[in-house]
Amino acid sequence: MSDFENELLQDAEDDVRTVEFIKNYLPQEVKERFTDDDLYYLLDVIVEYYADSGILDAEPDEDGYIDIDVEEIANHLASQARKDNIGDFSPEDLRWVVEGEMEYAEQLDE
Repeated sequence: MSDFENELLQDAEDDVRTVEFIKNYLPQEVKERFTDDDLYYLLDVIVEYYADSGILDAEPDEDGYIDIDVEEIANHLASQARKDNIGDFSPEDLRWVVEGEMEYAEQLDE
């Protein structure tokens, strides 16, 4: 298997773990509003947002944190999902998804 194929497989496995974490993070009433496919889509949009917004290039503060506007990301997800005809999700529900993804990433860093 090539390095590229190994990397794709690793990315897919990480996405599975991330989506499972997010599903467990969501409150039950919010969880029922998203399919697994929705969550994979939203995870892709979050990653694209991080790459395109420059967040990944931002300098951390003195405590090592980068300021991330969860509400802005949730609004972006809602807009993009409508644009892509994926669904009409509320930014309030999408905040849970964003926070779940961030919590998962933070646990990986520990």
